[in-house]
Amino acid sequence: MALPTVVVTGANGQLGSELKELHSQYPQFNWIFTTREELDLTDEKSINAIFEKYKPDWFINCAAYTAVDKAESEKDLSFAINETAPKIISKLCAETGAKLIHVSTDYVFHGDGKSPYKPEDHTNPVNFYGLTKLKGEQAVVANLEEAIIIRTAWVYSTYGKNFVKTMRFLMQNKTDLNVVADQMGTPTYAKDLAEAIVSIIKTENPTWGTYHFSNEGEISWFDFATAINQMSGFACNVHPIPTTDFPTPAKRPSYSVLDKEKIKTNFHIPIRYWVESLRECIDKLEKLEVK
Repeated sequence: MALPTVVVTGANGQLGSELKELHSQYPQFNWIFTTREELDLTDEKSINAIFEKYKPDWFINCAAYTAVDKAESEKDLSFAINETAPKIISKLCAETGAKLIHVSTDYVFHGDGKSPYKPEDHTNPVNFYGLTKLKGEQAVVANLEEAIIIRTAWVYSTYGKNFVKTMRFLMQNKTDLNVVADQMGTPTYAKDLAEAIVSIIKTENPTWGTYHFSNEGEISWFDFATAINQMSGFACNVHPIPTTDFPTPAKRPSYSVLDKEKIKTNFHIPIRYWVESLRECIDKLEKLEVK
């Protein structure tokens, strides 16, 4: 009997890379990792070809247009990758019987809340990136019942570009650093999210729907940067500033903490506190730097 085939998009991104690192521990699946070169999400023929070639049982869509500020000017491209591609993928999953995990974002929320957002809470994005991701979610829901949408936030990893790696680079090269202190959320270690995704595909008869996943806790970007500085043993002086002192093309939600009770309950997934996960990632980064 053939092993269930799991196709992963965005194989060179943060989450795709963490799944790639984990996959050998789960030989009960036939893992296929696709990069931008093999799977062009802006090309419907390319997406069709992947389904025809691999006939996935599970399709994990980790790929996205994530340049939040550039999305304000590259609207067609961000819409094509974040809305049109999920629409095509979810239709193909419906036609072929494949199950879908689609990764989305906290940026679908307005950010004017005061308590952690539940999956069913009202969405109202404040920037174009958030809008495209919301439209992608809506396309998946409209086309496919056997789908799981996972909203996540502030993703970092030893792979790719992210806040942790950027801060560590700056802190080694600057004596002072200003970081926004009035945007609240929770970081997500991509390795933890990858493990949660594997738990879901291992589950018999999963409960379909929209879920939230990030690490536990509630912090600002300034808190996050301060912890990175301290854990790394750097002597950089990190200063809190308001969002108004750091203008960006795209507005950011001021509060985007996610409520994870649904994913913990339905899939029995333990979620680590953000400090523990950050410590692990920094330890790995330091070992990689020594090499």
